[in-house]
Amino acid sequence: MKFIIFEDSKWINFLPFSYTRAVFDLRVGILKLRQRLALLFNFEPDSVLVRQELVNLYIERHPDWMINDFDNQECIFINGRLKVSDNKIFNQKIKEQILNLKINEALVNNNEVIAFKFQTDTNAINTEDLDTIISKLSKIESDFPLWTYVWEFINDNGLMIKYDYEEIFYEEDNNISIDPGVTAINPYDIWIGEGTKLGQGAILDASAGPIVIDENVEIMYNTVVIGPAYIGKNSIVKIGSKIYQNTSIGPYCKIGGEIEDSIIQAFSNKQHDGFIGHSFIGEWVNIGADTNNSDLKNTYKPVKVWFYPEKKKVSTESMFIGTFIGDHSKIGINCSVNTGAVIGFGVNIYGRELISDFIPSFSWGEANNLIEYHFEKFLETAKNVKIRRRENLVSEEIKLIEMIYKNKNKYEGKNV
Repeated sequence: MKFIIFEDSKWINFLPFSYTRAVFDLRVGILKLRQRLALLFNFEPDSVLVRQELVNLYIERHPDWMINDFDNQECIFINGRLKVSDNKIFNQKIKEQILNLKINEALVNNNEVIAFKFQTDTNAINTEDLDTIISKLSKIESDFPLWTYVWEFINDNGLMIKYDYEEIFYEEDNNISIDPGVTAINPYDIWIGEGTKLGQGAILDASAGPIVIDENVEIMYNTVVIGPAYIGKNSIVKIGSKIYQNTSIGPYCKIGGEIEDSIIQAFSNKQHDGFIGHSFIGEWVNIGADTNNSDLKNTYKPVKVWFYPEKKKVSTESMFIGTFIGDHSKIGINCSVNTGAVIGFGVNIYGRELISDFIPSFSWGEANNLIEYHFEKFLETAKNVKIRRRENLVSEEIKLIEMIYKNKNKYEGKNV
């Protein structure tokens, strides 16, 4: 039986982070969504169905994957937004119902498809074909939840760290040889990867949840990490940093200052003093020294944020929400980011003016005086940033970013 993870039309809910990736490639907890699904169902997450504009990029990045083109066989298609629970009994129920699907049957929740079983042929399939395929299937109602909004990732991140730790790291070989100068509280819930260095004076407190510090991480002197927390491979945590609970940091990040209840994707830097809380940060983001965000309104009311499908602000129903910063965006030094601010893709913003509400993609300047970021200048910076990390801006990535640049108003509904 072949398993295929697919994205559906709700990818737009996760902008700006889904501009250059399928939703199932966002990291929540320790794993990406597709990795957690593959772990639950015990398959390799290397067969995916993505929207047409991502196909060539995924083929270039993953030449050994099956992408939108599958052999003639019975396949189970699983929605990449399927929400794995921290309740193992509930997860077992999800697994059994999906595995027991018959050919041409689909599990649905409130008209959203959770999974379906289908006989593929030699013709390529696109996400645009899903509605036609699904319309011909028998529907079985289910209560299995799907991720719907980015802020749900922030709210559930701690639970997902705990779940991933128990499923992957709890009984794995652990390099937790703690130096006498390092304090480890509840060391049985601390996992240290091979090649990781812990500086003198570091405190790892896993009394409220596990801490996973992955391979080849450097934790510098006098850093405090409070679990549940995850720090990805090859990241650096600078001297005196404070990493509070429910924080996930992706691989190849440079981190400093104070962070809590936040998720940072790969290759992003926030390496100086300043506060980031209850926030979701994309890839290749740089946050300048002494920049801070607010994650609580003075009125203590639920935070509203810009929501791309409706092109207006909507309530998150959450009291604590910080900021959302899209890929390749840069925030200058000494900036203040207001509660619930959404900063799009490829933004370069600086100055003392409060950053609030919504900053459209490819904006340049101060919050009250934005101009459009010239595409060639953006591209030059993006290439230079990647070269510093020994990465390259691949050809299909450039094409996709250019398409985003030309069509951004379709999703954002406003010009700078």
